[in-house]
Amino acid sequence: MTTTSFSCGVTGHYVSQWESKPKSRKFGQGPIWEMPSDFCILEFEPTGSRKMWTYATCGMAELPARPVELHLFSPVECDGHIELLTALAHYHRTGEPVGLGHTVNFGRPWLPGSACNHGLISLPYLDGRSLEEFRLAGVGSIHFLWLIPITQSEREYKMTFGLEALEEKFDAAKLDYLNPCRPSVI
Repeated sequence: MTTTSFSCGVTGHYVSQWESKPKSRKFGQGPIWEMPSDFCILEFEPTGSRKMWTYATCGMAELPARPVELHLFSPVECDGHIELLTALAHYHRTGEPVGLGHTVNFGRPWLPGSACNHGLISLPYLDGRSLEEFRLAGVGSIHFLWLIPITQSEREYKMTFGLEALEEKFDAAKLDYLNPCRPSVI
């Protein structure tokens, strides 16, 4: 399968789910040459039915052994999300693979003033199973997962008590996942 066929398949899956055409964005710094030539971050503007910005990897899962693509929601347009997802995709492809239940250190706040400086890789609860798994000819199943910004204390709680316990805390607190200044649920 060519990288173009792969990226067209992944983009088509996102578009069919979110019913919106994205803008293809690239982060031009760092060892980007180690990524597929058409790797990009897809930027979906808010729509009438989706009142948030959505940033999604396209080309992170190309290797069959690491079939994961990630998306991140934001209340605002932010080039920092392009950098963040590119760095995470690079780490996934050249370092250690990431997957469901993993946490990552953003190395900075998710957005200015936010206590959320880590991310939790979770199921795409807002979009459901139709987004979560996509079968692409020549690749197999690709899992589309949600990168949720979390605080250091939420990460520590997850490391101690597990993913399900943290997600129960999120449910009980009615997590405001789009609020960069939200308080920690722990």
